[in-house]
Amino acid sequence: MEYRYIGKSGLRVTTICLGTMTFGSSTTKEEAFKILDKAYDFGINFFDTAELYPVPPDSKYAGVTEEIVGEWMKTKPRDSIILATKVAGAASGWFVPPIRHGLTAMDRFHIKKAVEGSLKRLKTDYIDLYQMHWPDTIVPIEETMRAFDDLVKEGKVRYIGTSNDTAYGLTKSLMVSKYEGLIRFESIQNNFSVLNPRFFDELETVCRKENVSLLPYSPIAGGILSGKYNQKFIPEDARFSIYIKHPNRRVRTHAKRFYNEKTLKATEMFLEIAKKYHINPVTLAVAYSKHFDFVASTIIGARKSEQLDESLKAMDIKLDRDILKDIKRVQESILYPMG
Repeated sequence: MEYRYIGKSGLRVTTICLGTMTFGSSTTKEEAFKILDKAYDFGINFFDTAELYPVPPDSKYAGVTEEIVGEWMKTKPRDSIILATKVAGAASGWFVPPIRHGLTAMDRFHIKKAVEGSLKRLKTDYIDLYQMHWPDTIVPIEETMRAFDDLVKEGKVRYIGTSNDTAYGLTKSLMVSKYEGLIRFESIQNNFSVLNPRFFDELETVCRKENVSLLPYSPIAGGILSGKYNQKFIPEDARFSIYIKHPNRRVRTHAKRFYNEKTLKATEMFLEIAKKYHINPVTLAVAYSKHFDFVASTIIGARKSEQLDESLKAMDIKLDRDILKDIKRVQESILYPMG
Protein backbone atom coordinates (compact mmCIF):
# COMPACT_ATOMS: atom_id res chain seq x y z
CA MET A 1 0.00 0.00 0.00
CA GLU A 2 1.39 3.39 -1.03
CA TYR A 3 0.98 6.38 1.27
CA ARG A 4 1.64 10.08 0.71
CA TYR A 5 1.66 13.05 3.05
CA ILE A 6 -0.77 15.92 2.55
CA GLY A 7 1.29 19.08 2.13
CA LYS A 8 3.56 19.66 5.11
CA SER A 9 1.12 17.97 7.48
CA GLY A 10 1.39 14.77 9.47
CA LEU A 11 -1.55 13.29 7.55
CA ARG A 12 -0.28 10.10 5.89
CA VAL A 13 -2.96 8.97 3.47
CA THR A 14 -3.58 6.31 0.88
CA THR A 15 -3.30 7.48 -2.73
CA ILE A 16 -7.04 6.94 -3.12
CA CYS A 17 -9.64 8.61 -0.89
CA LEU A 18 -13.29 7.60 -0.70
CA GLY A 19 -15.73 10.42 -1.36
CA THR A 20 -19.23 10.17 0.08
CA MET A 21 -21.34 12.84 -1.60
CA THR A 22 -24.16 10.50 -2.73
CA PHE A 23 -24.73 8.94 0.70
CA GLY A 24 -28.26 9.68 1.80
CA SER A 25 -29.66 10.58 -1.62
CA SER A 26 -28.94 8.20 -4.50
CA THR A 27 -27.14 5.85 -2.10
CA THR A 28 -29.00 4.38 0.89
CA LYS A 29 -27.40 4.09 4.31
CA GLU A 30 -27.18 0.30 3.91
CA GLU A 31 -25.40 0.59 0.58
CA ALA A 32 -23.18 3.37 1.93
CA PHE A 33 -22.01 1.06 4.72
CA LYS A 34 -21.14 -1.60 2.11
CA ILE A 35 -19.13 0.95 0.13
CA LEU A 36 -17.34 2.27 3.22
CA ASP A 37 -16.54 -1.24 4.47
CA LYS A 38 -15.27 -2.31 1.06
CA ALA A 39 -12.92 0.66 0.81
CA TYR A 40 -11.71 0.27 4.40
CA ASP A 41 -11.12 -3.48 4.01
CA PHE A 42 -9.17 -2.78 0.83
CA GLY A 43 -6.85 -0.57 2.89
CA ILE A 44 -8.20 2.92 2.21
CA ASN A 45 -7.66 5.14 5.26
CA PHE A 46 -8.84 8.50 3.88
CA PHE A 47 -12.52 9.48 3.71
CA ASP A 48 -14.00 12.79 2.53
CA THR A 49 -17.40 14.32 3.20
CA ALA A 50 -19.03 17.76 3.71
CA GLU A 51 -21.73 19.43 5.77
CA LEU A 52 -23.57 20.20 2.52
CA TYR A 53 -23.80 16.58 1.33
CA PRO A 54 -25.59 14.69 -0.14
CA VAL A 55 -25.87 16.11 -3.65
CA PRO A 56 -27.70 17.64 -5.38
CA PRO A 57 -27.80 20.04 -2.39
CA ASP A 58 -31.18 20.16 -0.68
CA SER A 59 -32.09 21.71 2.67
CA LYS A 60 -34.12 18.61 3.56
CA TYR A 61 -31.07 16.33 3.38
CA ALA A 62 -28.03 18.52 4.14
CA GLY A 63 -25.95 16.84 6.84
CA VAL A 64 -27.32 13.34 6.27
CA THR A 65 -24.07 12.17 4.66
CA GLU A 66 -22.04 13.19 7.70
CA GLU A 67 -24.53 11.36 9.93
CA ILE A 68 -24.08 8.17 7.89
CA VAL A 69 -20.29 8.47 7.93
CA GLY A 70 -20.33 9.18 11.67
CA GLU A 71 -22.46 6.13 12.40
CA TRP A 72 -20.18 3.95 10.30
CA MET A 73 -17.01 5.30 11.95
CA LYS A 74 -18.23 4.04 15.32
CA THR A 75 -17.62 0.52 13.97
CA LYS A 76 -13.91 1.26 13.33
CA PRO A 77 -10.95 2.49 15.43
CA ARG A 78 -11.05 6.28 15.08
CA ASP A 79 -7.25 6.55 14.82
CA SER A 80 -7.26 4.29 11.77
CA ILE A 81 -9.24 6.85 9.75
CA ILE A 82 -8.12 10.16 8.26
CA LEU A 83 -11.38 12.09 8.13
CA ALA A 84 -11.95 15.13 5.95
CA THR A 85 -15.04 17.31 5.81
CA LYS A 86 -15.90 20.81 4.62
CA VAL A 87 -17.63 23.98 5.73
CA ALA A 88 -20.02 25.19 3.03
CA GLY A 89 -18.76 28.18 1.09
CA ALA A 90 -20.23 31.63 1.17
CA ALA A 91 -23.60 32.57 -0.29
CA SER A 92 -21.68 35.21 -2.28
CA GLY A 93 -20.11 32.41 -4.30
CA TRP A 94 -21.25 30.35 -7.26
CA PHE A 95 -24.49 29.33 -5.58
CA VAL A 96 -26.41 29.79 -2.35
CA PRO A 97 -26.04 26.68 -0.16
CA PRO A 98 -29.30 25.42 1.33
CA ILE A 99 -28.04 25.49 4.92
CA ARG A 100 -28.17 28.11 7.68
CA HIS A 101 -30.99 29.71 5.69
CA GLY A 102 -28.73 30.55 2.76
CA LEU A 103 -26.72 33.12 4.74
CA THR A 104 -23.39 31.29 4.87
CA ALA A 105 -20.07 33.13 4.93
CA MET A 106 -16.44 32.31 5.67
CA ASP A 107 -16.50 34.35 8.88
CA ARG A 108 -15.89 33.30 12.48
CA PHE A 109 -19.56 32.73 13.25
CA HIS A 110 -20.32 30.38 10.37
CA ILE A 111 -17.05 28.45 10.57
CA LYS A 112 -17.58 27.84 14.30
CA LYS A 113 -21.25 26.93 13.74
CA ALA A 114 -20.35 24.57 10.91
CA VAL A 115 -17.60 22.69 12.71
CA GLU A 116 -19.77 22.17 15.80
CA GLY A 117 -22.51 20.69 13.61
CA SER A 118 -20.09 18.45 11.73
CA LEU A 119 -18.46 17.12 14.91
CA LYS A 120 -21.87 16.25 16.31
CA ARG A 121 -23.07 14.49 13.14
CA LEU A 122 -19.76 12.68 12.66
CA LYS A 123 -19.77 11.55 16.30
CA THR A 124 -16.13 12.50 16.81
CA ASP A 125 -14.23 15.10 18.81
CA TYR A 126 -11.82 16.08 16.03
CA ILE A 127 -11.57 16.38 12.25
CA ASP A 128 -8.27 15.50 10.58
CA LEU A 129 -8.66 17.82 7.57
CA TYR A 130 -11.20 20.64 7.63
CA GLN A 131 -11.74 22.31 4.26
CA MET A 132 -13.31 25.49 2.94
CA HIS A 133 -15.75 24.17 0.32
CA TRP A 134 -15.27 27.25 -1.86
CA PRO A 135 -13.94 30.78 -1.25
CA ASP A 136 -15.74 33.84 0.04
CA THR A 137 -15.74 36.89 -2.25
CA ILE A 138 -16.67 39.31 0.55
CA VAL A 139 -15.16 38.32 3.91
CA PRO A 140 -11.40 39.05 4.04
CA ILE A 141 -9.27 35.91 3.97
CA GLU A 142 -7.53 37.18 7.14
CA GLU A 143 -10.73 36.63 9.17
CA THR A 144 -11.25 33.21 7.60
CA MET A 145 -7.73 32.02 8.41
CA ARG A 146 -7.93 33.30 11.99
CA ALA A 147 -11.18 31.38 12.49
CA PHE A 148 -9.55 28.19 11.17
CA ASP A 149 -6.50 28.84 13.35
CA ASP A 150 -8.75 29.01 16.42
CA LEU A 151 -10.20 25.58 15.60
CA VAL A 152 -6.73 24.05 15.43
CA LYS A 153 -5.72 25.64 18.73
CA GLU A 154 -8.92 24.28 20.31
CA GLY A 155 -8.07 20.75 19.10
CA LYS A 156 -11.24 20.41 17.04
CA VAL A 157 -9.30 20.32 13.78
CA ARG A 158 -5.80 19.00 12.99
CA TYR A 159 -5.15 20.61 9.60
CA ILE A 160 -7.03 22.72 7.07
CA GLY A 161 -7.47 22.84 3.31
CA THR A 162 -9.33 24.74 0.62
CA SER A 163 -11.45 23.60 -2.31
CA ASN A 164 -12.65 24.94 -5.66
CA ASP A 165 -10.08 27.68 -5.24
CA THR A 166 -7.91 29.67 -7.64
CA ALA A 167 -4.17 30.20 -7.91
CA TYR A 168 -4.64 33.73 -6.57
CA GLY A 169 -6.88 32.55 -3.71
CA LEU A 170 -4.48 29.83 -2.61
CA THR A 171 -1.41 32.07 -2.87
CA LYS A 172 -3.12 34.93 -1.00
CA SER A 173 -4.17 32.64 1.85
CA LEU A 174 -0.65 31.19 2.14
CA MET A 175 0.86 34.66 2.39
CA VAL A 176 -1.67 35.72 5.04
CA SER A 177 -0.89 32.58 7.06
CA LYS A 178 2.83 33.16 6.75
CA TYR A 179 2.91 36.81 7.77
CA GLU A 180 0.15 36.57 10.40
CA GLY A 181 1.56 33.38 11.96
CA LEU A 182 -1.63 31.39 11.30
CA ILE A 183 -2.37 27.80 10.29
CA ARG A 184 -2.11 27.37 6.51
CA PHE A 185 -3.96 25.38 3.87
CA GLU A 186 -2.15 22.08 3.34
CA SER A 187 -4.39 20.93 0.50
CA ILE A 188 -6.62 22.11 -2.29
CA GLN A 189 -9.52 19.97 -3.49
CA ASN A 190 -10.27 20.87 -7.11
CA ASN A 191 -11.71 19.16 -10.16
CA PHE A 192 -8.93 17.40 -12.10
CA SER A 193 -9.08 14.64 -14.69
CA VAL A 194 -8.00 13.74 -18.21
CA LEU A 195 -11.06 15.73 -19.33
CA ASN A 196 -10.24 18.71 -17.13
CA PRO A 197 -6.48 19.39 -16.97
CA ARG A 198 -6.84 23.09 -16.15
CA PHE A 199 -4.97 22.60 -12.88
CA PHE A 200 -1.77 22.56 -14.93
CA ASP A 201 -2.32 26.16 -16.07
CA GLU A 202 -1.34 27.89 -12.80
CA LEU A 203 -2.20 25.89 -9.71
CA GLU A 204 0.32 23.14 -10.41
CA THR A 205 3.13 25.67 -9.97
CA VAL A 206 1.70 27.05 -6.72
CA CYS A 207 1.31 23.56 -5.25
CA ARG A 208 4.81 22.50 -6.19
CA LYS A 209 6.50 25.71 -5.00
CA GLU A 210 4.55 25.89 -1.74
CA ASN A 211 4.26 22.15 -1.03
CA VAL A 212 0.46 22.12 -1.01
CA SER A 213 -1.23 18.90 -2.11
CA LEU A 214 -3.99 18.55 -4.65
CA LEU A 215 -6.84 16.22 -3.70
CA PRO A 216 -8.50 15.76 -7.12
CA TYR A 217 -12.22 15.10 -7.24
CA SER A 218 -14.22 13.71 -10.17
CA PRO A 219 -11.28 11.77 -11.64
CA ILE A 220 -13.76 9.91 -13.89
CA ALA A 221 -15.67 13.13 -14.62
CA GLY A 222 -18.82 12.12 -12.80
CA GLY A 223 -18.93 8.79 -14.67
CA ILE A 224 -18.41 10.21 -18.17
CA LEU A 225 -15.02 8.50 -18.53
CA SER A 226 -16.54 5.10 -17.83
CA GLY A 227 -17.95 5.28 -21.35
CA LYS A 228 -21.56 4.65 -20.33
CA TYR A 229 -22.69 7.95 -21.85
CA ASN A 230 -21.11 6.96 -25.18
CA GLN A 231 -23.41 3.96 -25.47
CA LYS A 232 -26.50 3.91 -27.67
CA PHE A 233 -28.72 3.39 -24.62
CA ILE A 234 -27.67 5.48 -21.62
CA PRO A 235 -28.76 4.16 -18.20
CA GLU A 236 -31.76 6.14 -16.96
CA ASP A 237 -30.45 6.12 -13.39
CA ALA A 238 -27.03 7.50 -14.39
CA ARG A 239 -26.07 10.72 -12.62
CA PHE A 240 -26.27 13.06 -15.61
CA SER A 241 -29.34 11.34 -17.02
CA ILE A 242 -31.03 12.61 -13.86
CA TYR A 243 -29.22 15.96 -13.59
CA ILE A 244 -29.93 17.01 -17.18
CA LYS A 245 -33.68 16.90 -16.37
CA HIS A 246 -33.40 18.47 -12.91
CA PRO A 247 -35.77 21.40 -12.17
CA ASN A 248 -32.86 23.45 -10.77
CA ARG A 249 -31.10 25.35 -13.56
CA ARG A 250 -27.75 25.29 -11.75
CA VAL A 251 -27.86 21.49 -11.60
CA ARG A 252 -28.66 21.31 -15.33
CA THR A 253 -25.81 23.72 -16.11
CA HIS A 254 -23.48 21.61 -13.98
CA ALA A 255 -24.50 18.52 -15.95
CA LYS A 256 -23.81 20.18 -19.30
CA ARG A 257 -20.28 21.02 -18.22
CA PHE A 258 -19.54 17.31 -17.87
CA TYR A 259 -21.95 15.90 -20.44
CA ASN A 260 -21.52 17.62 -23.80
CA GLU A 261 -20.38 16.99 -27.36
CA LYS A 262 -16.70 17.71 -26.66
CA THR A 263 -16.47 15.56 -23.51
CA LEU A 264 -18.12 12.64 -25.28
CA LYS A 265 -15.78 12.98 -28.28
CA ALA A 266 -12.71 13.12 -26.03
CA THR A 267 -14.00 10.19 -24.00
CA GLU A 268 -14.38 8.15 -27.17
CA MET A 269 -10.67 8.71 -27.81
CA PHE A 270 -9.72 7.86 -24.23
CA LEU A 271 -11.72 4.64 -24.52
CA GLU A 272 -9.55 3.70 -27.50
CA ILE A 273 -6.41 4.36 -25.44
CA ALA A 274 -7.74 2.15 -22.63
CA LYS A 275 -8.47 -0.60 -25.16
CA LYS A 276 -5.00 -0.24 -26.71
CA TYR A 277 -3.30 -0.76 -23.35
CA HIS A 278 -5.77 -3.40 -22.10
CA ILE A 279 -6.90 -1.38 -19.10
CA ASN A 280 -10.40 -0.52 -17.90
CA PRO A 281 -11.19 3.14 -18.75
CA VAL A 282 -12.20 3.91 -15.15
CA THR A 283 -8.95 2.43 -13.85
CA LEU A 284 -7.02 4.46 -16.42
CA ALA A 285 -8.77 7.71 -15.45
CA VAL A 286 -8.16 7.26 -11.73
CA ALA A 287 -4.55 6.20 -12.30
CA TYR A 288 -3.98 9.36 -14.35
CA SER A 289 -5.34 11.67 -11.64
CA LYS A 290 -3.07 10.20 -8.96
CA HIS A 291 0.00 10.02 -11.19
CA PHE A 292 1.42 13.49 -10.49
CA ASP A 293 3.77 14.44 -7.68
CA PHE A 294 1.61 17.35 -6.50
CA VAL A 295 -1.30 14.95 -5.84
CA ALA A 296 -1.59 13.38 -2.39
CA SER A 297 -4.79 11.37 -2.82
CA THR A 298 -7.45 11.08 -5.51
CA ILE A 299 -11.08 11.15 -4.40
CA ILE A 300 -13.26 8.43 -5.91
CA GLY A 301 -16.96 7.88 -5.39
CA ALA A 302 -19.62 5.27 -5.94
CA ARG A 303 -23.39 4.94 -5.65
CA LYS A 304 -23.12 1.14 -5.48
CA SER A 305 -20.39 -0.97 -3.92
CA GLU A 306 -19.59 -2.81 -7.16
CA GLN A 307 -18.74 0.53 -8.81
CA LEU A 308 -15.65 0.76 -6.58
CA ASP A 309 -13.84 -2.20 -8.09
CA GLU A 310 -12.29 -0.62 -11.19
CA SER A 311 -11.33 2.56 -9.32
CA LEU A 312 -9.58 0.60 -6.56
CA LYS A 313 -7.51 -1.27 -9.15
CA ALA A 314 -5.79 2.04 -9.93
CA MET A 315 -3.96 1.78 -6.58
CA ASP A 316 -1.44 -0.56 -8.22
CA ILE A 317 -1.29 1.07 -11.66
CA LYS A 318 1.71 3.14 -12.78
CA LEU A 319 1.24 4.93 -16.10
CA ASP A 320 4.21 4.78 -18.45
CA ARG A 321 5.44 7.45 -20.83
CA ASP A 322 3.66 6.02 -23.88
CA ILE A 323 0.21 6.11 -22.24
CA LEU A 324 0.80 9.66 -21.00
CA LYS A 325 1.85 10.76 -24.49
CA ASP A 326 -1.33 9.28 -25.99
CA ILE A 327 -3.45 11.04 -23.36
CA LYS A 328 -1.72 14.36 -24.00
CA ARG A 329 -2.38 14.07 -27.74
CA VAL A 330 -6.11 13.83 -27.02
CA GLN A 331 -5.97 16.79 -24.64
CA GLU A 332 -4.20 18.87 -27.27
CA SER A 333 -6.63 17.92 -30.01
CA ILE A 334 -9.73 18.73 -27.92
CA LEU A 335 -8.80 21.58 -25.63
CA TYR A 336 -10.66 21.90 -22.33
CA PRO A 337 -13.80 19.91 -23.20
CA MET A 338 -15.28 20.85 -19.81
CA GLY A 339 -14.76 24.55 -20.53
